[in-house]
Amino acid sequence: MSEIASNMELDCQGMNCPLPILKTKKAVDGMKSGEVLKMKATDAGSVNDMASWAKRTGNEVVAHDEDGGVHTFYIKKK
Repeated sequence: MSEIASNMELDCQGMNCPLPILKTKKAVDGMKSGEVLKMKATDAGSVNDMASWAKRTGNEVVAHDEDGGVHTFYIKKK
């Protein structure tokens, strides 16, 4: 996957649910509309969690990639 420009990066590797979502929410809350957060997580459950959270909050998961157990999400603030 080609690198997507992000305004902020968040490393949630090694954290288990619900920490990646809580930290993502806090980071996105501090961003401006249209900005993109790059978040990395190793919790396999974060794939479903991020999709559910984005749907519930109106933010958009622009891209998701998995490489060697590390999930990289690009989340665009609504």
